[in-house]
Amino acid sequence: MVFIYFILAAALTVYAAIKLSTYADVISEKSTMSGMLVGTVLLAGATSLPEVTTSVSAVMINNPDIAIGNMLGSNLFNIFILAMFDLYYRQKRLFNEASRDHLYTASLGLMLTLVTMLALVIRIDFTILGIGIDALLIAGLYAIGIYYIGKRPKEPSTEREVEQEVGVSVTDSIPIKRAVIGFIMAALVIMAAGTALSVLGDQIAVVTGLGSSFVGSFLIAASTSLPEAVAVFVALKLGNVNLAFGSILGSNIFNMLIIAMSDVFYRGGSILADVSTSHLVTAIGITILSVLVMYSVLRKDVTSKFRYVLPSVLVVLVYFASSYFIFIG
Repeated sequence: MVFIYFILAAALTVYAAIKLSTYADVISEKSTMSGMLVGTVLLAGATSLPEVTTSVSAVMINNPDIAIGNMLGSNLFNIFILAMFDLYYRQKRLFNEASRDHLYTASLGLMLTLVTMLALVIRIDFTILGIGIDALLIAGLYAIGIYYIGKRPKEPSTEREVEQEVGVSVTDSIPIKRAVIGFIMAALVIMAAGTALSVLGDQIAVVTGLGSSFVGSFLIAASTSLPEAVAVFVALKLGNVNLAFGSILGSNIFNMLIIAMSDVFYRGGSILADVSTSHLVTAIGITILSVLVMYSVLRKDVTSKFRYVLPSVLVVLVYFASSYFIFIG
């Protein structure tokens, strides 16, 4: 029965994410915020709400491995999502259409991942007001990075290149006030569904005996990343490539901030000093995938189809290899 409830919670998350990304597209088109900024801050934060509730709930039930595994596993899965959509839309060459400003978000995500890796290796159990010094460093770097990204000017409007199978006229008819209210309501639904996923995931870990690290890094991470997957899909259907990229890369940096949030509720010292070393595998995988994404955004237009898809193919291979090593670990 626990599996049925888990699937229902995941389905509710998907429905809310469809609404969320549609309203985000309206906000990016009818406000002064760019698609990249709306994706990086608003949509990324909202689609990461399941990770917030899942990780905090996992800490509250004294399962920090699910909390950390969920965040790192979600980041790994998010980049996998981006690669899969790039392969699906390979004729459109999404990385060529994405703004190079996404390099700032990707670089920030890489920096936060490296700090997390270092914390998992050194394991400094030093806290300030009950919060690990490593978590505070991550939160500080996140704040500085977001401030800098927010100061970037809105990029000029460009013709949407992705084939629109969902009519843009639907979003054109939605006033911005309704979009903002709908965005908030959808975000609250996603938050509630995320809490259910964490509790049910903990029960699945016990029932199946797979272990909290694997369940957190794979099953729950993939489930709580459903909003990101749906948000990217809808954004691409609407032709908003920068909204799609901003959602994924912004979610990855927001997920790192959740480490600090989780550490606030963790009473056993520094949360990164107490979790399994198997999370290092996930962090290394994220580092490799982040470098591949940055290369794909930075490189000039590639005429060869094989050379273009190669980074995305490598992302898929590294994702499955990482998942395998997490499972056997």
